[in-house]
Amino acid sequence: MADNRKELERTELHRTIWAIADEMRGSVDGWDFKSYILGMLFYRYISENISGYINRGEWESGNTDFYYAELGDDIAVDAREEMVGVKGFFILPSQLFCNVCKLCDKDDNLNETLEHIFTDIEASAKGTASEDDFKGLFADLDVNSNKLGATVVKRNEKLVKLLRGIEQMSLGDYQDNTIDAFGDAYEYLMAMYASNAGKSGGEFYTPQEVSELLTKLATLGKTEVNKVYDPACGSGSLLLKAAKILGKEHVRQGFYGQEINLTTYNLCRINMFLHDIDYDKFDIACEDTLLSPMHWDDEPFEVIVSNPPYSIKWKGDDDITLINDPRYAPAGVLAPKSKADLAFIMHALAWLATNGTASIVCFPGVMYRGGAEKKIRQMYDRNYKTAKM
Repeated sequence: MADNRKELERTELHRTIWAIADEMRGSVDGWDFKSYILGMLFYRYISENISGYINRGEWESGNTDFYYAELGDDIAVDAREEMVGVKGFFILPSQLFCNVCKLCDKDDNLNETLEHIFTDIEASAKGTASEDDFKGLFADLDVNSNKLGATVVKRNEKLVKLLRGIEQMSLGDYQDNTIDAFGDAYEYLMAMYASNAGKSGGEFYTPQEVSELLTKLATLGKTEVNKVYDPACGSGSLLLKAAKILGKEHVRQGFYGQEINLTTYNLCRINMFLHDIDYDKFDIACEDTLLSPMHWDDEPFEVIVSNPPYSIKWKGDDDITLINDPRYAPAGVLAPKSKADLAFIMHALAWLATNGTASIVCFPGVMYRGGAEKKIRQMYDRNYKTAKM
């Protein structure tokens, strides 16, 4: 019975998402529009997340007629500091997704209204522990972009359609759904657009079947770990698969990742929130993992899962200082400039805990190519044999 309900919820959710995507189709490529749909989905999520949290607190104290969305901004602002401490952000009642939707058809300056709201949400975290987790999250939801239309009127028409479409998605209370509705919506959108985006889609999203296999391999025999890491995390699908398989409460210190692409980095952080991973339970960095790793000072990771880009170029021996990098030094050679595959593997294994497991998808060539890659393989082979002795 529960399985039937779950499938019905998922089918209805996917149908609604497809309808939104179809409505938004036009001159703009779908891969670009996914950022608008996902961004607005995120806006709805955090609106419902914070209002639901405040409502439950009031109801539990006996104030059963309270609804945050109906509260005046002048009264609600008193809760700003407390909410930023708990949730990492703050939204005034008038800025909530549901209240913006009520007036969007009549707002001739809807683009400016939304821009102001998104700026305020990010600003609410400024100077706090959550600043890095919220900074730039709405960067790809550019409400003034010509992609939405050549004039303000046309842009606002698209924004109204977008708001209405996201509003009609049957998500309910994310804590009560039999499916992870917000997270499932994200994954369906990513899979739908990635399948039509060719090679570039793979940079954003690892297919569910691959994610599941990698994560089960990395977590085999583990019931609790210190943290999970992906050095080329894309939109975070592998990190979140670990959260689902282990249970996020069994990952004590949280989820860590690094991503070089700014758009994908933003999507990853959004994905964390949509899967109800709080800001203090993830640390996603935006930089080149091979040249500027951002988690040097952290203790080693007990679970590493990764699907790094296949055979991309990197600096290699063009930068002679890299041979002294403790991640690459043991082999005495660097991965070829034209093929960084083993550089990613060496990075991951250098940061793996002694009791940890790394599960990495690689281009098959790393198993048979000669030159520097052969020397790196031989180094690992020698170390493995020594460790067994």
